[in-house]
Amino acid sequence: MCSGAPLVAVLGPCVELPAVSIMAASSRERVLSLYRLLLKESKKFPSYNYRTYALRRVRDAFRENRTVEDPEVVKELLNRARDSLALIQRQVCVGKMYEIQKTVVEQEEEKSD
Repeated sequence: MCSGAPLVAVLGPCVELPAVSIMAASSRERVLSLYRLLLKESKKFPSYNYRTYALRRVRDAFRENRTVEDPEVVKELLNRARDSLALIQRQVCVGKMYEIQKTVVEQEEEKSD
């Protein structure tokens, strides 16, 4: 799926989120949905270091901006989050093309399971 596939096939179904209005009741659900999707995709990184970095960055970015109420700023932040989602999906796909050596932390986690 990853090698030579068109970008749409690599990224999977597009996440279409309409323009966000703060007053819309479903606005919070859309933001949370995008947040969950970013976390889910970040967990797919084969490399432990990339995976933990991506998860930390997603959590920190959403925590940092959770008090934003200006509709234009929210719209810009959501657009950036969608761009980041596409980037994460591409990088996960590229990362899966190459075999990596597991870190000591990952090897110990497998032993304890």
